[in-house]
Amino acid sequence: MKEKILIIGGGAAGMEAASQLYKMGLHPVIIEKSEALGGHIAQWDRLFPAFHPAKDVVEKMLDDVKGVDVRLETEVVDIQRDNNGFHAVLSNNEKLDVQAVVLATGFDVFKAERKQEYGYGIYNNVITNAELEQFFRTGKDERINHPKRIGFVHCVGARDVKVCNTYCSKVCCATALKQACEVKEVFPDAEVYTFYMDLRMFGPGYEDLYLKTQKDFDVKCVRGRVCEVSENMDGKLVIKAEDTLFGKPLKMTLDLLVLMCSMEKNKSINAIQQKLGVADNSDGFMQSKDTYLGMNETAQEGVFVAGACTAPKSLPDTIAEARAVAVEVFNYINR
Repeated sequence: MKEKILIIGGGAAGMEAASQLYKMGLHPVIIEKSEALGGHIAQWDRLFPAFHPAKDVVEKMLDDVKGVDVRLETEVVDIQRDNNGFHAVLSNNEKLDVQAVVLATGFDVFKAERKQEYGYGIYNNVITNAELEQFFRTGKDERINHPKRIGFVHCVGARDVKVCNTYCSKVCCATALKQACEVKEVFPDAEVYTFYMDLRMFGPGYEDLYLKTQKDFDVKCVRGRVCEVSENMDGKLVIKAEDTLFGKPLKMTLDLLVLMCSMEKNKSINAIQQKLGVADNSDGFMQSKDTYLGMNETAQEGVFVAGACTAPKSLPDTIAEARAVAVEVFNYINR
């Protein structure tokens, strides 16, 4: 009988890990709480830095998990270690005995209303990066009505002591520039500004994206932190910021403000994580066994991690980790 591997999470990390384990002759079982596989990437329009359609990536990954055992609209409600591995109970009352567990539970998007100074949920024309991405996919959002001046605020919920998230969310800078280019494609006459602390363009093609944003789309990148958002009598947004390069205060009216919300750990897995004995790291994500040689392992034997459950990650990083965790699990089963 093929050894069963429980994979909690059906996003990019869970799907890729399952695909690789299936090819290795094992029996991965994906548990996904939503009605479809794909996770956050399935809600995205195009991907940085090359503007590749996200749906193409999702379709390829779905094709790769054909034949894999998948449980949709299902959660793990209990899990206990036994002599041969783990005994899991699912929300549909199904019971599974598995030899190893892969936590691929991804991330939650930071709730923008926690940063009250940006006016999300107060002013109609303040939206999040995820909501703008939905507009790109569907063309529908009554708040986006031919804006003439648009602003993007980086690091919303990241590198911020006040909300206890001091880490960099890694993908927000590139996402902001990608979305700035896309919004200029939709509204070519609009003025677009991005307000950043530091632009962290770390990957192949990312610096080219930064240059393209300014040269080809005339997006203005302002090094400064937005400190206040209000609304004037005309219903336009009024932002106050400091241009830290010139050391001058800045005040501007906008028709639309987009908040680049960061990644946080998916807290819906906390109860199962505790049952498995997996601790959190100092940033609130799951703790790996070792920073260098045990990134996909945990301190608990037979429990593995992959993707953004341990830290913010780009899609290529997530795919690489998912393939690595499959090797780790295979070696563990065949040790």
